Amino acid sequence: MEPQDLNAPYLPLVRRIETEATIIGDQILKIDHFLNHRIEPAFIVELGRELARRLSACHPTMILTAEASGIAPGLVVAQALNVPLVYAKKYAPQVESPYISRVIPSPTKGGETKLVLSQRYVQAGARIALVDDFLSNGRTAVALVEMAREAGAEVLAAGFIVEKRFKNGHQSIARLGVPVATLAQVERLENGKAILLGA
Repeated sequence: MEPQDLNAPYLPLVRRIETEATIIGDQILKIDHFLNHRIEPAFIVELGRELARRLSACHPTMILTAEASGIAPGLVVAQALNVPLVYAKKYAPQVESPYISRVIPSPTKGGETKLVLSQRYVQAGARIALVDDFLSNGRTAVALVEMAREAGAEVLAAGFIVEKRFKNGHQSIARLGVPVATLAQVERLENGKAILLGA
């Protein structure tokens, strides 16, 4: 699949962001009324199936995400591709040994977040696609790529529902040689509006 196809704006999502998003300053975009706090099942299934279609060309054997907001889209993508979903724990992250962990800064929440992944569930030879709700600075995705590779797995692609292009996370993941797929790309936030690519 060509890179432009991986990131073609998915218009039903683009329109909802344009008309329904809450914008705070020039950094915060809130669509948690349908994506990651209150979840609309029919819409998340629609978004997940579209993301799965874009990721299907890499033939993953597993979807990997991070707790908690990546679980809903990750589950739909995994179901559509008929592969298991594994998520890295970050809230009280106790998992059985052996495990792999990373500590990442969390600018939105302040402080640091620890991600922990059991090697029992991510094994050498797995073909992984990452899935998450938002791509911002890319720190969580980069940590997941590193952890998966440390386990001996191959990371084939990373898919996100919404990308904040002005945060440069896309480039951080691409530098690791991982193609990125996104359904909506927010170029910038200004005057209380989200300016989206292809809108």
